[in-house]
Amino acid sequence: MADAEIPEVTDFLAEQAPFAAVPRTDLERLARRMTVRYARRGTLLMSVGRGNDEVFVVRSGAVQITDDSGTLVDRGEEGTAFGTTALDGRPSRFDVEAIEDSLLLVLPSAAFHELATAHPAVGDFFSQQRASRLRHALQAMPHAQRRTAVLQTRLRDLVRREPITTTGDATVREAAQLMAREQVSSLLVVDGGRLTGIVTDRDLRTRVLAAGLDSSTPVSAMMTADPVTAGPDDIAMELILEMTSRNIHHMPVVGGTDGRTPLGMLTSTDLMRLERANPIHLVGDIAKADDLGTLVVLSQRLPRIIDQLVHEDATADGIGRIVTAVGDALEQRLIGLAERELGPSPTAYAWVVLGSQARLEQGPGSDQDNALVISDDATPADLPWFEALARFVVEGLVACGYPRCPGDVMATNPQWRRPLREWRRTFTQWIDEPVPDAILRSAIFFDLRTVHGDDTLVEELREQIRRSAPRGTRFLAHLARNAAANEPPLGFFRGFVLEREGAHKDTLDLKRGGFHAVVEVARVHALSRGLPQVSTSSRITAAAGAGGLSDETAADLHDAFEFIRYVRLLHQAKQIRAGEPPDNFVAPSELSSFEKRHLRDAFQVVRSAQQTILHSHPLGHVT
Repeated sequence: MADAEIPEVTDFLAEQAPFAAVPRTDLERLARRMTVRYARRGTLLMSVGRGNDEVFVVRSGAVQITDDSGTLVDRGEEGTAFGTTALDGRPSRFDVEAIEDSLLLVLPSAAFHELATAHPAVGDFFSQQRASRLRHALQAMPHAQRRTAVLQTRLRDLVRREPITTTGDATVREAAQLMAREQVSSLLVVDGGRLTGIVTDRDLRTRVLAAGLDSSTPVSAMMTADPVTAGPDDIAMELILEMTSRNIHHMPVVGGTDGRTPLGMLTSTDLMRLERANPIHLVGDIAKADDLGTLVVLSQRLPRIIDQLVHEDATADGIGRIVTAVGDALEQRLIGLAERELGPSPTAYAWVVLGSQARLEQGPGSDQDNALVISDDATPADLPWFEALARFVVEGLVACGYPRCPGDVMATNPQWRRPLREWRRTFTQWIDEPVPDAILRSAIFFDLRTVHGDDTLVEELREQIRRSAPRGTRFLAHLARNAAANEPPLGFFRGFVLEREGAHKDTLDLKRGGFHAVVEVARVHALSRGLPQVSTSSRITAAAGAGGLSDETAADLHDAFEFIRYVRLLHQAKQIRAGEPPDNFVAPSELSSFEKRHLRDAFQVVRSAQQTILHSHPLGHVT
């Protein structure tokens, strides 16, 4: 290969799996050992039963791979690599034919073996099936998209000093003096070297000074006993998720054989050194906001956090959980402000979120889906209070950037603001007497989570669903049909199916037949087995544990779900930086060849899962 072509070929390889995980200097050496070969349409590049001593990478054009029975296995375009299964004289299991005039990068067998030895991920990539390659793609996302790996930092590397500890029988005065002397905002309380509690400066203010406790009170009387802890091998991203979801600012790091020996303390300030925009602080500031105007201003910090997380090393799942935690905090604070204005609730109730927020999968631009479950003790005279609550919260969420639900699935709709007994009747009707259109509209209600109020009301509904859904054969068949109705946007021949009209014409919908199809498949698996999990990932894992999915299929679904959502987040981050509203529609020209190829893999995993769910819940049950 001519020296002038080396940089261009190196750039090309750096965008393809598995070469994206290889350092550039090694890629340049690899490019120098490659040759370029032209293949006319119809050229047979590999034959069943024959070995070869070369590995091919499609530079342009397309190839078709069939097995020994002539069955189509795959069609690959730019970036497709093949040939490794027949190296060193091993008989090929496939025919590979150029179905377009193609340019191929050709790597000798010896060079490939050297590469695979130096970089085991390369060899692993080619030894896997397509769905398993998707797993490697997640690990080898083009690193030009990511600036650092700070969120993968182990907590042991963040702990800067030995833990400052006291004992439970020390007095509050002694604890406060120790904190002042050491200039720390918290103390770990130990007994026999084991962590038993934590005391923070906030505890001193609220539990001692504000409560009028004597300074001679023992620490054990006002500490937080058995606090949430983290381990030294946990990563920073996990710590951020835990602290954000719980709205806490101090996390003891513990280890030892019993897992209770204090190793140090990490605070949200420590994490600020890692991240310029910290979701923990945002959630804390929201909880302290005193009016809607402040909440509106605070909510405007979320896009910056999302953009940062996308371009660091956070997963799509982790980003979804953080965005949800911020959404939960806003909703909870709006309810608090509403109760301050309206007065105390006349009876018990639960404010419930539905859909992506309930599943901890909220993303940029998500609209609101919520409902109210009111105690059966409520009287007609109580109902206006709940109407006013719903109006206050829904309008507040709109002001904070959460659009109204286009389907009016909000607590302001009287249909979704009802006493528990009426909710029970509704779920019974949905499951026992399913109507197709009603099931389509109601599916979102089977992903529900309490964010404020009396969760026992909602637990009654969850228990009803767990008991009755597995017996609802027609209900599950309707859900399965809906889950399979939105097919992934793949054409028969290697291309994507694009939107044909409307505002998103000529773009690819990553939601309808992509990640949301996985949501729907996972929901059917969970409901059919009476599983309590709500998030898509936990439903997939639980379904595998219950025998509903093989471990391999579950892993493939996890990977497809994560990959499609991550590509969407990259797209949405670009829109946020450009000041555009985020959506789920991406133009093919916006995607790298790496992303196109593995989106194709992911969509094929989704399509297979949809077919499986249809076979499990046949359409013959739908009348």
